[in-house]
Amino acid sequence: MRAILITGCLILASNVFAARPDEETEGDWRKWNAVGQAQLTMLFFDIYQSQLLTPTGSYAVGQDITPHPLALSITYQRDISRSQLLEATQEQWQKLGYTDNTTQAWVGQLEAIFPDISKGHNLTYVTDGSQGEFFYTSDLASMKSIGTVEEELMNDAFLAIWLSPKTDYPQLRQNLIGEQ
Repeated sequence: MRAILITGCLILASNVFAARPDEETEGDWRKWNAVGQAQLTMLFFDIYQSQLLTPTGSYAVGQDITPHPLALSITYQRDISRSQLLEATQEQWQKLGYTDNTTQAWVGQLEAIFPDISKGHNLTYVTDGSQGEFFYTSDLASMKSIGTVEEELMNDAFLAIWLSPKTDYPQLRQNLIGEQ
């Protein structure tokens, strides 16, 4: 009886410790697995390389753009000013059907977050599925938080630019979500 009790305790303890690395991995998006990656090129100009990451390395395609934690990491291949980035973001939201009043408010929030981006620098958006946080750096080892999005609709709208079936860049989306 004592051996059964000890064996049961060992099994329970091993399950508890086995769950810890997953929890740690889920908390640190830099350890997440790649779902897919894509290159955005316009005419002959490379704009950026992007990568979608999740704790499991898979993306659940459905009605909800952000059904689970994910990170969209973009490394820019040219300088992009804050105003260019804001203008492109608002243009994509309008194409996705968001109203001007709503997008103008969101752009106001992003204006306080987005920096001027230099070639080779990275902007990553990490979401838990309802809220998100922007990170910016010249190298992935020294990522710095530059702002948060607390509204779920804005969170989904930002990621819809890349992940919505209605995106302006369907091939980019397919590559990011691993459907190539």
